Amino acid sequence: MPRLTEPLGPLSVSRLSKPGLHAVGGVPGLALQVLPSGGRTWILRAIIGNRRREMGLGGYPGVTLAMAREAAREAREFIRRGIDPIEAAREAREALKVTPTVAYTFKAAAEAYIAAHEASWKNPKHRDQWTATLKNYAYPVMGKLDVAAIELPHVMRVLEPIWIKKTETAKRLRGRIEMVLDWAGARGFREGPNPARWRGHLDKLLAKPSKVHRIVHHRALPIDEISTFMIRLRDADGVGARALEFAILTAARSGEVRGATWKEMDLDARLWTISAERMKAAREHRAPLSDAAVTVLKAMPPGRPDSYVFRAAHGGRLSDMTISSVLRRLDVDAVPHGFRSTFRDWVAERTAYPNEVAEMALAHAVGNKVEAAYRRGDLFEKRLAMMNDWAEFCARTPVPSTRSD
Repeated sequence: MPRLTEPLGPLSVSRLSKPGLHAVGGVPGLALQVLPSGGRTWILRAIIGNRRREMGLGGYPGVTLAMAREAAREAREFIRRGIDPIEAAREAREALKVTPTVAYTFKAAAEAYIAAHEASWKNPKHRDQWTATLKNYAYPVMGKLDVAAIELPHVMRVLEPIWIKKTETAKRLRGRIEMVLDWAGARGFREGPNPARWRGHLDKLLAKPSKVHRIVHHRALPIDEISTFMIRLRDADGVGARALEFAILTAARSGEVRGATWKEMDLDARLWTISAERMKAAREHRAPLSDAAVTVLKAMPPGRPDSYVFRAAHGGRLSDMTISSVLRRLDVDAVPHGFRSTFRDWVAERTAYPNEVAEMALAHAVGNKVEAAYRRGDLFEKRLAMMNDWAEFCARTPVPSTRSD
């Protein structure tokens, strides 16, 4: 019987990069095989009869750690009952070739994949985005096809028409098709290489996304217009206006503000602690609160620790459109996320604060691995001073125009 290994978590598994077999624990004999090319696949080692066998369980990350463990447990249950899972799978595939059956379509596989994974998606919009892109682009071409019959020409018919015009959408769509097909392979609905894989395959047929994708930045307010805007915003009524004001003063993302609860706030310590589960970088973030930000919080109706600070009329979470509609009512050509750019421009052009202080205030991931390894603190005191300066800049009296006609 294989030696028991301390179970690894998803993060530890994602970091496995040395070529070879890496035991992941949780199920005896389950390992992640890292190929010299960089590809990774799940392997189950087991004694079947009197022979040591290796059973492939699909590619990673299309087949997640949880899915691999589930498949490995199912295989071991077969072995316990005296059934060879490898032969059983082969016989099932052969039976499908000669037995009339209803095809397991790509659309059915996609819907099953979404149902299996949506509980792990942090953003509620994720399911809608998955469904919309597949419905609009993939289903018309291959939604009704047997998932086992999907080949490269089908994938190219989906991607080529939008690869140049809608590169970001096409890039995400390709990844989603790849994951659905990997899931189908792990479940035994298809065999062979994944025709939607990028490295060593589609990268030879399609232009690199970074070479064709023109980045469109979020519409942002110019630095010198922020104080005039803040006067109008403070005069605006509604929870959406207060949420936007708080987002600007903290340079936070809309979703972080809309999901903020009272238990995250420590007004005495001037601290807002956002859990890793709510952060884009999946790391806890301590946001310093300026006096102006604290004033906004004190003006909100108090609630239970787990209730939202900026509550919708029905008591639940504010929608993204509630905050966006504030800007439309004020006739401002900007989006909520754009104020993070305004803040970043202010730091760079009007202050002497170092780049890393601004980046940490924005909760951006550290791109340089060496810098990330050595940066242990979160520069909280420096960020608190910076956010107080930002609040003062936002509250300054606008300078009247001196233009003469």
